[in-house]
Amino acid sequence: MKIRFYVDPGTDLPHLYKHDVSEDEVEDVLFHAGEDRPGKEGSRIAIGQTRAGRYVRVIYVPDPEPDSVFVITAYELSGNPLKAYRRRRRGR
Repeated sequence: MKIRFYVDPGTDLPHLYKHDVSEDEVEDVLFHAGEDRPGKEGSRIAIGQTRAGRYVRVIYVPDPEPDSVFVITAYELSGNPLKAYRRRRRGR
């Protein structure tokens, strides 16, 4: 799968860097998502655990090019959203 990232015009770096998430962590989640559901305005939300053990939420849109996605942002899950995700996973 080809993964492109939204680049912050102010820093010229992928936006996810502002949230201390790396491209490798995004790949971990996208390839092994525990949950992948529809988001707003055609986006998708993937949640999963990275190889390092962090829980990360990735917001992306499918690219028109086959087998390609455009990642808008990603950030670590914590607090109540993480608890809710773990609860949903236990129910499976």
